[in-house]
Amino acid sequence: MGVPKRGFSDAEFAQRTESAQRLMKQYNIDLLWFSTEPEMRYFSGFQSQFWQSPTRPWFLLIPANGKPVAVIPAIGQSAFARTWLDDIRCWPSPQPTDEGLSLLLQSMKELCPAAGRIGTLMGRETHVRMPLADLDQLRSALGSRGLVDASDIVRTLRSIKSAAEIEKIRYCCDVASGVFEELPNWVSCGDSEQAIFRRFKVAMLQAGVDDVSYLVGGAASGGYDDIISPARELATKTGDVLILDTGSVFDGYFCDFDRNYAFGHVSSDVASTHELLWQATEAGFAAARPGVSAGHVYQAMHKVLQAGGGDVGNVGRMGHGLGIQLTESPSIAAFDDTPLKAGMVLTLEPGLAYAPHKMLVHEENIILHSDGAEYLSRRAPQAMPII
Repeated sequence: MGVPKRGFSDAEFAQRTESAQRLMKQYNIDLLWFSTEPEMRYFSGFQSQFWQSPTRPWFLLIPANGKPVAVIPAIGQSAFARTWLDDIRCWPSPQPTDEGLSLLLQSMKELCPAAGRIGTLMGRETHVRMPLADLDQLRSALGSRGLVDASDIVRTLRSIKSAAEIEKIRYCCDVASGVFEELPNWVSCGDSEQAIFRRFKVAMLQAGVDDVSYLVGGAASGGYDDIISPARELATKTGDVLILDTGSVFDGYFCDFDRNYAFGHVSSDVASTHELLWQATEAGFAAARPGVSAGHVYQAMHKVLQAGGGDVGNVGRMGHGLGIQLTESPSIAAFDDTPLKAGMVLTLEPGLAYAPHKMLVHEENIILHSDGAEYLSRRAPQAMPII
């Protein structure tokens, strides 16, 4: 497929803001306040690696009417001038005695009426990005204006992807699928995990992604017991099972799926477990339709794994939302009753233990349409590939 156009139109940012403002009225919220990168980027379009520095906080305010207002350190003024925003308020930073707090407070009082409600992220899988002491000081200084949870507003907005968002995720999935398919051609038994991971990153970048910001996995004899660690110097050997799980990025949007490979041969346990996970993914795919809950998709996969005798006792969820973050709401988990809707991008990620300290995980990316689901990642082989 062709490389998608970068960025978004001003009209799309305006639509996101207006949708937020409609929900603000429903929730009786007078002002939205964000301090985290995904929300800043979603409503403004500002992208920067500078978020990796903890020195400076960044703030975005969405009033009941009109465009968002940026309250940011002066180092970001030029970058923000290239976004669709007009009102960009800056302070010289770093300034430990007042790291934007007085400017933020002044702006909040201007944009939110006395005794008004200021919504921010307080729910699960969220955080506030500023010093706790500053947050305590801000709460006190707001007086009659109270902070309330606006997590539902953000989840509602970001869970449904626009056509432009889907195009970026689809492209990223397509690139990763191609690199995974070619991997057996440039990996050999005896290569170290680090060498394989390094080559994978290079291949992904050369194929067209912007960054391979998440790559975990490893190799071990007859299976693995860890899917979240970085690569080691250990050399692979015959009988090892290799997993690579990547969250790669194009224009700020993620793919997130894995692939498993065997060196030399596949044991009967590994082969049967891989087949069981493949079938569980098929069940999750068939169950994923608008109107059912995220928990319903989990139960469909869980049923297949249980029938196959798999140990799913330690599996907290079997997938999640995907987009501007590597993991988003909803969770494909028994506890999550979020109704699925057309436009949601999800991962299906069944996993199970099949022997002491041995497990396999399988993951695909899908998009929901009004009549069902579509794979964004190209489907993994039903039989585990052998290197």
